[in-house]
Amino acid sequence: MPNCTVNKLDFGRLQRRVIEADFQGGALSSDGGAILLRQVDQRIGLSAAIADALRDRRDPTRITHTHQDLVAQRLYALALGHEDLNDHDRLRNDPMIQTAVGRIEQLASSPTLCRFEASVTREEIVALNQVLVEQFIASFTQRPNQLILDIDASDIPLHGNQEMRQFHGYYDHYCYLPLYIYCGDALLTCVLRNSRIDGAKHAAAIIKLLVTRLRQQWPDVQIIVRGDSGFCRQLLINWCERNQVHYVIGLARNSRLQEAVSHWERRLKIRHQHTGCKQRAIYELTYGARAWKKERRVITRLEYGSQGSNPRYVVTNLKACPVWIYDTLYCKRGEAENRIKETQLDLFGTRTSCRRFIANWFRIMLSGLAYTLMQRLKDLALTGTKLANATTSTIRVRLLKIGAAVVRNTRRIRIMFASHHPLQDILVRAVRALSP
Repeated sequence: MPNCTVNKLDFGRLQRRVIEADFQGGALSSDGGAILLRQVDQRIGLSAAIADALRDRRDPTRITHTHQDLVAQRLYALALGHEDLNDHDRLRNDPMIQTAVGRIEQLASSPTLCRFEASVTREEIVALNQVLVEQFIASFTQRPNQLILDIDASDIPLHGNQEMRQFHGYYDHYCYLPLYIYCGDALLTCVLRNSRIDGAKHAAAIIKLLVTRLRQQWPDVQIIVRGDSGFCRQLLINWCERNQVHYVIGLARNSRLQEAVSHWERRLKIRHQHTGCKQRAIYELTYGARAWKKERRVITRLEYGSQGSNPRYVVTNLKACPVWIYDTLYCKRGEAENRIKETQLDLFGTRTSCRRFIANWFRIMLSGLAYTLMQRLKDLALTGTKLANATTSTIRVRLLKIGAAVVRNTRRIRIMFASHHPLQDILVRAVRALSP
């Protein structure tokens, strides 16, 4: 006679009712929103494009999981908050992840995924950066008039003996120093570098490649390169000027600049002494560093308050109003830093624990591609909703990490969400927006 009380849990009583639990709920998943990621992926062809960029060196007679399945499994897991390869030993049996990837049997294990990541070459990672650019171009339904390329670097701390591991004095730890380029919310480039280099290294070459491709698609588009003072390098500025590319780049303060603006600072100091209020003004001047071959336009934002002066400088070849250039254009550069945080924190773009440098680069590329998947989800399905401007972490918690029961038979796969899901209207709207 079977023991019907096996694995039954007793939680006491609620009034006259006994509270009991067991493990007979069937095929349940906490990643019910994974089906949305599948729809977005099929709509934009992201995992297929990634798989096409990677060469499969395995014996065709022994392949169980295609490259596209492996890529989709990794992308969806990152978007759903599963950062580690070890997570896939459990996820491979999740009915929702299986359905999203397009399989009804076990997905790839963590050793299979590890071998997959270790097999990627530098040339293939360059091709993946091209996938990012092509996805960005395909996201437009009409020709843009202006594109602003935000270029920035960030650190990825290292805690092992990874290849090209170096100590960085500014960050005060061993790290990599990846270079990111965004256009609005879209990631265009992610280049992993060792840290003991100039932060602007490779910037001019990458901007050249990007501008060339973007102008092939849109010959007349205005392109503006925007960055902080770490990217004020003659190689980049000279190339922009020779190729009709505009730039707005920070300029580090020095004694000559301080002397040039000293009379304006004295005025602000006098006003502050009379009013007791913080004073702020924006001016422009012509300035030529000793290493420059010519003088250039510099916008300066001056402030004077209780803690003294606080000047900022920007070099540009734009002809617009200096107040607009600094307040409206340059100050929005900080949004790129938020996008880097989203890529690195929400999508685990700092998981560089592999021994090989190229494998680590591939990992942060996967995070960047998962970021692209989430951005396209917002563009295609969440516009006009209260999640339209949400970050990945918010969308994950409120829309993707939802409980679902999955019933599979020979004719259909039925997914059942909770009857009282609080964002049911957004979920229905998103599914309809992503339907063919």
